Amino acid sequence: MRIDIITVLPEILENPLNYSILRRAQDKGLAEIYIHNLRDFSEDKHKKVDDYSFGKGAGMVMAIQPIEKAINFLCSQREYDEIIFTTPDGKLFDQKEANLLSLKKNIIILCGHYKGIDQRIRETLITKEISIGDYVLTGGELAAAVIADSIVRLIPGVLSDETSALTDSFQDHLLSPPIYTRPSEYKGMKVPDVLLSGNEKLVDDWNHEQAVERTKKLRPDLYRKYLDED
Repeated sequence: MRIDIITVLPEILENPLNYSILRRAQDKGLAEIYIHNLRDFSEDKHKKVDDYSFGKGAGMVMAIQPIEKAINFLCSQREYDEIIFTTPDGKLFDQKEANLLSLKKNIIILCGHYKGIDQRIRETLITKEISIGDYVLTGGELAAAVIADSIVRLIPGVLSDETSALTDSFQDHLLSPPIYTRPSEYKGMKVPDVLLSGNEKLVDDWNHEQAVERTKKLRPDLYRKYLDED
């Protein structure tokens, strides 16, 4: 998988994309992640990438020219499955979307900034708009890092235990069950006996029951989705 990220603030992304799982994926040759400074594509003599908005809107808007040039340059090199724009008013990102994106070969992520991008770019070049939550960030760089991390870890061979990602929270609209590690008893607090039984069926049944109960209690919205698909 190749991910090209277009940003006004490349410095924000340099560390998050070069550690832990994302670094491992790149070292193994399973993922390529490239950061592109939008200012490098600006034809303005001062390398400006924003301008005032028409109408009465406050704040600056990302300009058409550098964005179009950056996307066209990348698309001239290869075919992209998705051109994603990170924006607070995009579709809420979830595990299902991460699963789908992990199957793609080439992705562009355009990081939103200022008040957003010129609507004409959204209508002509962007194929998917994504939000990571109902709140506003200074820019879309952190959202891009979240999206990249969540999809790269699903690529076969990235995680040491490939089944680990399949049992994460949200994969089946359920939260994960409680988890424990050694020692089996600590200061009077004991691990549930069923987890020490060695009976895989009992353990699986317990894990599922606990996942359902936790989801029902903590995330009733997810629980409703679970019931709808069950």
